Amino acid sequence: MIFKGVALPYLLLLPQLIITGIFFFWPAGQAIYGSFLREDAFGLSRDFVGFENFAEILADPNYIGVIWNTAVFSTSVAVLALGVAIFLAVQADKAIRGADVYKTMLIWPYAVAPAVAAVLWLFMFHPHIGLFGRLLNQMGFDWNYQLNGNQAMLLVIIAAAWKQVSYNFIFFLAGLQSIPRSVLEAAAIDGARPMRRFWTVIFPLLAPTSFFLLVVNLVYAFFETFGTIHALTRGGPGQATTTLIYRVYVDGVQNLNFGSSAAQSVILMAIVVALTAVQFRFIERKVHY
Repeated sequence: MIFKGVALPYLLLLPQLIITGIFFFWPAGQAIYGSFLREDAFGLSRDFVGFENFAEILADPNYIGVIWNTAVFSTSVAVLALGVAIFLAVQADKAIRGADVYKTMLIWPYAVAPAVAAVLWLFMFHPHIGLFGRLLNQMGFDWNYQLNGNQAMLLVIIAAAWKQVSYNFIFFLAGLQSIPRSVLEAAAIDGARPMRRFWTVIFPLLAPTSFFLLVVNLVYAFFETFGTIHALTRGGPGQATTTLIYRVYVDGVQNLNFGSSAAQSVILMAIVVALTAVQFRFIERKVHY
């Protein structure tokens, strides 16, 4: 059915536009506005300071370290979550007994909240009460992520990636099941071994799915891992696991430095937007739909 005029399409879009405006554009605008202000901890007075908040942040050597932490953390989480998910999806796609049970069990972790997932890993790898933490110490390995920054970063990376594997697994499995079996059978008849079939046939056909998940996983690592870090390490030891999103929380909620926190949120938003644009500009060129 073809509708005349533009009133009805805009009317149908209006609810979504209102929701987007209220829950995205208005908070983003408030953050940008607040980044140019400096106010006291009680919110009783405000002064317009221009770009001073941004200048102070970028001149802080600790903030540069936080940017590096975020780069290492987000890259590691995305690579680990995508790699494990595609491996599990390939295995689950095989004609094996009980495959449906395995698929269901692999989807379950996605239903776990990030903070709850972090607590599970805390109870496993706590140096004193954790099963694996105590085992590592008994084996002679000096394991204490509460004092060792590298161990803490490794633990939050694994915990955050574990939480995202299920999401990636669902998409990879759906992508694998959409590949015609005749294509794989033809490659096998031509003598291509399983690894060669994967890299020359399966993975190129999964390129659109992989690109989508790469963008989603990087955004997840930047924004949605706050609960994991807060429950496991609270950004420590020192600032070893403090990422950009966690630094926004520390300065805004704990230190009540609202102007600096707003400026950091603007910088974080700009980094993610730029990173996403670069991915669509360069990586998408290699994706064939």
